[in-house]
Amino acid sequence: MAEKASVVVPYAAYLRVYEPLAAFPEPERSHWIAYAKQQRFPTAQDEIRRALADLVPVPPVVVPVRESAEAFVAEVDGVTCVCPWRTRLRSWQALTALTQAAADNEIALPQPVLDAALPPVVRRQAAADYERWRERNPDARPWIRTALWHVPVRWFVLFEDEEREFAKPESGQESGQQFVFRYRTPMVQARRRLARGLKVLREELEEGPLVEGLIDVGRWLEEFHPRSLVELDYGGLAHAIPEEQLVGDHSAADVAEGLQALREGDGERAGAAYERLTARWRAVRRLQYAS
Repeated sequence: MAEKASVVVPYAAYLRVYEPLAAFPEPERSHWIAYAKQQRFPTAQDEIRRALADLVPVPPVVVPVRESAEAFVAEVDGVTCVCPWRTRLRSWQALTALTQAAADNEIALPQPVLDAALPPVVRRQAAADYERWRERNPDARPWIRTALWHVPVRWFVLFEDEEREFAKPESGQESGQQFVFRYRTPMVQARRRLARGLKVLREELEEGPLVEGLIDVGRWLEEFHPRSLVELDYGGLAHAIPEEQLVGDHSAADVAEGLQALREGDGERAGAAYERLTARWRAVRRLQYAS
């Protein structure tokens, strides 16, 4: 298994959208233009450290008081694009999802443990704050989606195997960043692949979670500039998965093969591709409960 990081690593994967600076209205555009001129940018680990620090006080600060002014930055064909953290919005959304999952018994977290870590009064206040904020910002959406201990199958539909990047960090980078495993593709390609995949699934399968999930991702992508960059980053999962398994991980290729097989009416080949994919990610999810 990959060497443990020197800092706490959440075993999460991320789906991110980097938008060109021209997509942002003023005065936010001017902020990101100045921000992108920095020599060094905060990393995902920096955001994690800040979030963990907020959980130390009693009661914990489950949602930042102010929205983050930080972003991830990427160059796309000479155009500077940014992916705002929007940590406050994402914290509200994560807390809402956690509360609902606990109520539905969908997480292995006893209610007393949840109440001790995140007291009910804190959760209620955060929920009320979020409701008021949403009334003032009805069109707000995050640039980052997060998945714990797995990568949703629907995310892989957006990418091709040739866009897969797997590398160890360069010398001098922060210790604990053992591997980089990600896919990157232009927004136009992501939307096109999603539309094709959705068409196949609707024609060959019944409506279900996969179709519903793809529709949700498609609606989210439509919110962004057409010249954006879409990124799937394994994030902390790359620390949990053994290196030899990362080398052999071609999940986007498995999804593409499965969709192609469905398109051609080859159910056996589609089933084999799906089994490879689910077996791979079933093994990763089991690590969540390993001692």
